Amino acid sequence: MYTPNHYKNEDISQVRDFIENNGFGILINQVDGKHWATHIPMELVTDTHGTDFLVSHISKANPQWKSFNDSDEVLCIFNGPHSYVSSSWYTDEEVPTWNYIAVHVYGLITILTEEEVLASMHKLVDKYESDSKHPISLHDMSDKTMAQIRGVVGFKIRITDIQATYKLSQGREKDHAKIISELKERDAGAKAIATKMEEK
Repeated sequence: MYTPNHYKNEDISQVRDFIENNGFGILINQVDGKHWATHIPMELVTDTHGTDFLVSHISKANPQWKSFNDSDEVLCIFNGPHSYVSSSWYTDEEVPTWNYIAVHVYGLITILTEEEVLASMHKLVDKYESDSKHPISLHDMSDKTMAQIRGVVGFKIRITDIQATYKLSQGREKDHAKIISELKERDAGAKAIATKMEEK
């Protein structure tokens, strides 16, 4: 991913938090010589050796998994908030732009056993049910329902590289107060970008 140096975020703890809070990403590899992308939730996990992985699963009906190869890198894209930035908010004349946060994760993929897939599903469901009014658990589901696990392919991706872009009007610090004020009057994405600018 092309990222000018002043937009790079190399704070790995901050980037890890971003992935954990924006876990619905895009998995990209090649299928029959063409790029293939699937939108799925992915969980960031660390093994006992301190190695980071992304863990997820896709339907067996999705041909993408048949091209998984443990020697070929895959790409996972995670998008955060983004917003148009009007140059009318600047002190000096300039073209408009777009502020955003995006993280690209590269890694090597390995298919999981059925037991590993089940464990990852429990973790995924428990995470997203934690703030539900009436949380469910896979432990409470029938064998018939849980048999659906045979219809998915689970995998883990050993992370080889992470590239993070945090484009938050760097270089226009004198205009930040005005930009933040204007963003706070727009949609949810703009408000989230304003918050990220305030945190910088």
